[in-house]
Amino acid sequence: MTPIALTIAGSDSGGGAGIQADLKAFSALGVYGASVITAITAQNTRAVTAVEGVSLPVVTAQIEAVLSDLDVAAIKIGMLATPEIIETVAAALAGYSGPVVLDPVMVAKSGDALLADQAVDTLRRVLLPRATVLAPNLPEAARLLGCDPVDQTEDMAEQGRALVALGAANVLMKGGHGSGETCVDLLVDDTGVLAKLTAPRVATRNTHGTGCTLSSAIAAELAKGRDVVGAVQAAHAYLQGAIRAADRLTIGSGHGPVHHFHELWT
Repeated sequence: MTPIALTIAGSDSGGGAGIQADLKAFSALGVYGASVITAITAQNTRAVTAVEGVSLPVVTAQIEAVLSDLDVAAIKIGMLATPEIIETVAAALAGYSGPVVLDPVMVAKSGDALLADQAVDTLRRVLLPRATVLAPNLPEAARLLGCDPVDQTEDMAEQGRALVALGAANVLMKGGHGSGETCVDLLVDDTGVLAKLTAPRVATRNTHGTGCTLSSAIAAELAKGRDVVGAVQAAHAYLQGAIRAADRLTIGSGHGPVHHFHELWT
């Protein structure tokens, strides 16, 4: 069987994040990618200049079209923008029983907001309990919990467990916004820390789309049949390679993308 993963997310016209990054990661990892576009952004490496949500009937129709025909083995959910889109996606996925990776996209690398303030509660209440893996960065985890961001691994583990208590089966606390020479990610479930993933911080400004890429890589590995720990470990290794190779690319004048196809071309 051909492994198939579906991304439900926003479109990045600059190609470094969102649907475009997800499909690149799926392809690089040997998985066929399908997509449902929830929002269209006018975006490049410097800024997001416009955002428009896709109509709710069209969001539903896209999901129904894909799931009624393709044997989707895993779903990645990214930018949803509004409470109404979140509710629509949750309703359309009611009959889906496969793994779901939820990346609670809130802010672009440029600093522009991608999730309305009033949508955070809806995301927490409606979609977080559907997540096989919830993958927030440190500011996103804090916003979901209504508290301050943390930095120390003990505090990251505590926040991860708090998010599990809200309904997520597993939480990957991403330490990219932390400090120190080593970046630490923690995979947490209701029993505690399942895996600690570390990597040296790479001195590059080309990190646009790292969150999208990691979450879609996890979904791709789940679609290929890996368990959660194995999928997260493989996706982490893939992303680190993409970050290390990012400066091989010359894309735009702001925060450029990681190199999704670093193992295939330079």
